[in-house]
Amino acid sequence: MAVDSTSPIAASLLRWYDRHARDLPWRILPGRNITPDPYRVWMSEIMLQQTTVATVRERFAQFVSRWPTVVDLAAAADSDVLAAWAGLGYYARARNLLACARAVVERHGGIFPQDEDALRALPGIGPYTAAAIAAFAYGHRAVIVDGNVERVVSRLRAIDTPLPAAKANIYDAMDAMTPAHRAGDFAQAMMDLASAVCAPKRTNCLICPLQDDCAARRAGDPLRFPLKAARKQRPVRHGEVWWVERDGAVLLVRRPDKGMLGGMRGLPGSGWIDGAGSDVADVTHVFTHFELRLKIVAMSPAEAARRGIDGAYWPLEQLDAAGLPTLYTKVTDKMGATKA
Repeated sequence: MAVDSTSPIAASLLRWYDRHARDLPWRILPGRNITPDPYRVWMSEIMLQQTTVATVRERFAQFVSRWPTVVDLAAAADSDVLAAWAGLGYYARARNLLACARAVVERHGGIFPQDEDALRALPGIGPYTAAAIAAFAYGHRAVIVDGNVERVVSRLRAIDTPLPAAKANIYDAMDAMTPAHRAGDFAQAMMDLASAVCAPKRTNCLICPLQDDCAARRAGDPLRFPLKAARKQRPVRHGEVWWVERDGAVLLVRRPDKGMLGGMRGLPGSGWIDGAGSDVADVTHVFTHFELRLKIVAMSPAEAARRGIDGAYWPLEQLDAAGLPTLYTKVTDKMGATKA
């Protein structure tokens, strides 16, 4: 557990981490003589993008139990993986998960490469995930910066440039702190510190191992950082979702592979149109780049047949097994409440 002596911040933080590291199902705790599984590291990092640790814990366990290796996942049916992903959001990640697993099997014999450039060449793996796999799974020195690290580093250095413009400065600061050894533990220590001590809306500076090094604490206002640029108003799209019920079952369709919620089961409906629409919406759902407002319209099976809607009727009492995205579970919940 050697620490780069040129980084006193790393030394202090790693000592704290050795005592306080979170026990997470995809993580090897410090001091354990266990070789990390790159597959589990990769799976957790993809799941943790835009999803909380609390949510990922359970879903990660389900995935690795059902598909224990990257070879198993590569052989899985697309529909099974997409259904298992339902509720985690950002469904392009699920499609990239399959594409990446198959690329690892086809190009690398089922073994994740160690080199960051080779990792970045795989579907769905960007600079952060490549650095995380290289460091967490293989022990290489890599600079790992996520939103939690951005918060801690921006406070440590009192970086007064707003995000996202500050990202380059934060990366450089993290690079200067990252030790030659235990780089992965150092990054995970930053994340644990961000969770337990240096949270977005509260800090507990009195127990922070880096309190003497923190410029924001010395300035007396750590919560001022990180600075963020003014948020642009999210555009609104409107549309209809069609509820077609027959003999205790509802019509479901498979969404096109390309586009939002690609390849997922869903309810039929109109297109989602930008611009003015009715202010009254039965269901509202917020995506990353827009807000969607849908009106629920009951449609007869005969009308659905006349429109040539290509789908299948799914029993209402089994909808939990359909793997519907959150948008559509909001609709089914609404209709269930309406009929109750």
